[in-house]
Amino acid sequence: MSVAPKITHVIYDLDGLLLDTEPLHAKVNQAIANRYGKTIDHQLQCQLCGRKSTDSAALIVETLKLPVTVEAYLQEKDAIIYQYYPHVPPLPGTVRLTNHLAAHNVPQAVATSSASRPFSAKTEPHQAWFSLFQCIVRGDDPELTRGKPDPDIFLITARRLGAEPERCLVFEDSLAGVAAARAAGMSVVAVPSPEMDPEAYKDAHQVLETLEEFDPEYWQLPAFDRQVSAPTV
Repeated sequence: MSVAPKITHVIYDLDGLLLDTEPLHAKVNQAIANRYGKTIDHQLQCQLCGRKSTDSAALIVETLKLPVTVEAYLQEKDAIIYQYYPHVPPLPGTVRLTNHLAAHNVPQAVATSSASRPFSAKTEPHQAWFSLFQCIVRGDDPELTRGKPDPDIFLITARRLGAEPERCLVFEDSLAGVAAARAAGMSVVAVPSPEMDPEAYKDAHQVLETLEEFDPEYWQLPAFDRQVSAPTV
C-alpha cells in the first residue's frame, strides 16, 4: 500500500458528514418545491449538497423558476426545518474517530457552510462532542466571502489552526466540498451519501461508504485501539 502524506490536522464538514442532516434538507426542499408543482431531480440535489443555504436556495429558485425570492424561500424552509434539527443523529464512525484523534492530541476543526443559527440548532444536543474541536468556521463567518466549491473556508480554517494546507486532511460528503478542499491544496476523503455515484468523486484521494472504514494509519495518524469500544454522545 502506498503511503499518504503526513497529516497533522483534520477538518470535517458538518452536514452529511458528521451529522445526518442531508436527508432532512432534501425532504424539506422537495416539500417546498411541491407547493409550486416542481420536482428537485437527482442532478439538482447533487448540486445543492455542501453549499451555503443562500446559495442552495438561489440555485433552487433559479433552476425551478419558482415565483418567490430567495429570502422568501429560506423563510419557508426555516419554518419547517428547525423543529427537526435537534433530533439529527451523528453518522456512523464519526464519534469514534473524533474522540480517538482528540485522545491523541490531533487538532481537529469543523468547516461548515451552515450559518451560526442553524449550526447551533443542529449541535445543541451534542455540546460535549463538539467541544473536541479546536476551531469551527461557519458559513456566515465575517472573513468568508465565497462558499464551497471555492477553497476559502478551508484556508481560513487551516490558518486558524496554525496548519499548513498540505498537512490537512478534509472529510467531505459533497462534490462542492471535495472541490473546495482540493483547491485549498489539501488531501480529502469523500464519504458520499448512498444516493450519490461514487464515480463522481474521482477528485477525492479516498472514497469511503462510512467513516467506520477509515484507517488512520494510512494517513500516518495514530492507529485505533481495537480493544476500545466507540464512546457515545
